[in-house]
Amino acid sequence: MSVNLQGNTISITDQNTHHLANQMLDTQALPMILQQIHQDVIEEYGKGNVADYIPALAKVNPHQFGMAIRTVDEQEFSIGAADTAFSIQSISKLFTLMLALDIVGDDLWKRVGREPSGMRFNSLVLLDSEGGIPRNPFINAGAMVVTDIIAARSAAPARRIEEFIASLSGNDANRIDQLVAAGEQATGYRNIAIANLLKGMGNLEAEVEQTLDCYFKQCAMTMSCRDLARAIECLANRGRSHFKSSFHGEKMDKRINSLMLTCGLYDAVGNFAYNVGLPAKSGVGGGIVAICPGQYSVAVWAPELDHYGNSVLGQLALEKLTFYTHTSIF
Repeated sequence: MSVNLQGNTISITDQNTHHLANQMLDTQALPMILQQIHQDVIEEYGKGNVADYIPALAKVNPHQFGMAIRTVDEQEFSIGAADTAFSIQSISKLFTLMLALDIVGDDLWKRVGREPSGMRFNSLVLLDSEGGIPRNPFINAGAMVVTDIIAARSAAPARRIEEFIASLSGNDANRIDQLVAAGEQATGYRNIAIANLLKGMGNLEAEVEQTLDCYFKQCAMTMSCRDLARAIECLANRGRSHFKSSFHGEKMDKRINSLMLTCGLYDAVGNFAYNVGLPAKSGVGGGIVAICPGQYSVAVWAPELDHYGNSVLGQLALEKLTFYTHTSIF
């Protein structure tokens, strides 16, 4: 593959058009590719809306974009607001899943399924009809069960999650935004209903208030794209991280990546797999993280969301990344 910058446009020529999946990333071309992606996606400003049902997120400037890539050999590339901290929201569910699997292993799957839901991330419908077992750990109900595993086994569960995430990213400044957490708790009526239904159906061990407090706080974690790309490096690198991580994920990366591929973008996961072709996890703060196994981790942030709750520009940026680099897993 050759990549040439002609004026303001990247021209890509490939001599082999038959088997492009898993092509090795050309890191020399990556700075130009990121410039082109940035130029492409900012033209789409205004096509989504910020998550205005969370008070603090409603105030975020919608016209922001950042992207960071970290290769498994520790090279980093970024563009735009890659070092701006933002509320990671449901991306936190990926980290609590990693931590809970560290704590209880496969016993977790006795309480949470591994199938796409096909429903909104905060739906109660399937939970009620399927005996209190959430379809997967990335919908809100499943994430609460995962959080409950941590809450029931920790003296200070929110602090434990903070420290675990900081160990993955290598940045001790990755902490909970208490203002965001308070706002979510004050307006999170549907999540409160989900937690009470889970408790009533026998799938919460801790008290409802304890689990909810931890859940709202984990969603209020703030990180940058660079932090996130570093924090998920272990999922691209067979569980190994170059940071002082407490995650023992040597055998978990395959399982977690498969869940991101099938469940990571809620009821839009099929379109994302079709267009992008990477395991990924999104959050209503506008962030998306993704993995190209054996090659790189990537994080993108742009606050404007589509009606599924996924970043409009973030999805487009990742689609263009796999197109320009031919690194889709398919």
